[in-house]
Amino acid sequence: MRISHRIFIFIAAIGLCAYTAAAQDGKNEFNPVETGVTSLGITPDARGAAMGDLGAATDPDVNAQFWNPSKYAFAYSKCAVGLSYTPWLRKLVNDIFLANLSAYYKIGSGDNQAISASLRYFSLGEVTTNEGGDPEIVGQTLNPYELSIDLGYSRKLSEKFSMGVVFRYIYSALGFNESYAGDQVTGASAFAADIAGYYTTYPIIGRNECQWSWGWNISNIGTKVQYDNSPYPAFLPTNFKIGTAFTFPLADFHNLTLGVDFNKLLVPTRPRRSDYADGVEGDEEYNDKMEEWSNMSPITGIFKSFSDAPGGAKEELREVNISFGAEYSYNQQFFLRAGYYYENEFKGNHQYFGLGAGFSLNVVRLDASYMLATAQTSPLDQTLRFTLTFDMDGLRDLMGRRR
Repeated sequence: MRISHRIFIFIAAIGLCAYTAAAQDGKNEFNPVETGVTSLGITPDARGAAMGDLGAATDPDVNAQFWNPSKYAFAYSKCAVGLSYTPWLRKLVNDIFLANLSAYYKIGSGDNQAISASLRYFSLGEVTTNEGGDPEIVGQTLNPYELSIDLGYSRKLSEKFSMGVVFRYIYSALGFNESYAGDQVTGASAFAADIAGYYTTYPIIGRNECQWSWGWNISNIGTKVQYDNSPYPAFLPTNFKIGTAFTFPLADFHNLTLGVDFNKLLVPTRPRRSDYADGVEGDEEYNDKMEEWSNMSPITGIFKSFSDAPGGAKEELREVNISFGAEYSYNQQFFLRAGYYYENEFKGNHQYFGLGAGFSLNVVRLDASYMLATAQTSPLDQTLRFTLTFDMDGLRDLMGRRR
């Protein structure tokens, strides 16, 4: 893989959105929301991916740190650790991957608090530079990557409702040092926080006790990142997620969960030159809007994101992505999952099905998922994910029986 570092930064920051040329039309309506550190939005775990990238209100598991950290307060096990691995863009290259390590631990005597942590590492493989044949640059090798480390706390505020917070450090290293020119390119750092809530109740329908849950999460509220001395610092992918899940028994030991999530990036849309009149007047108006956008604070951007789309309310609605998913479980040991993710064609055109399965023993659970994109040209098609979860309660019980 040989690529100039400037083109590479563009691909890493924007190309991961997998824009599809078919989404564009004569009206030039293709206008996705641009952010930095786009890897923060990649689903890390196989369970959520198999259900169409869904997880705001599903039952708590070790990967709730990504979906909704407040769910940990309702976790059934006292402690768990999970490791996930995703080969990314495998139709294009074979050395890009996302690795994610998550863990939580219930604290206190009332079973109503939990601390959690996760580590995400997104590697873009090995890149050999080739910029214009310059001998000072050609042949330099780098291993660009993005990582985040976070720590969370969740607590039940009642028997049915909990809230959680997460504090996150983000580092994005997508460049290299042009030492011959005296340029010292350093990675971009940022800090962010999440705030989330989870509500669950157990209604009786007919003779069956069901579970109905709601969840929401505002993630990556934080500072901007600036790549390679760019004049325009990038917004983090601040996201608002809200969803619901309903679980009902089909028969003894057989349960079915249905869920839906809605997502919207809380990031202001970058101005486009094509949205302004031709000539000097249009240039001045566009430059003013670009200056306003680049100087906008992340908090102001969150509120601005609901009203700044050039197409008005119609385009704002396009920015809402939808996930539908279902999970069948037998005795909480065997799982089958399926789902669908929809993103408007003018906002990125990510549309795909998720399929997956899982198998759980007392100590360990293995989940796998497979993505089928609706567009054959999508680089996300045939994406695989694997998640291995260790239940510390199960391990303790196993060790106790052996004694």
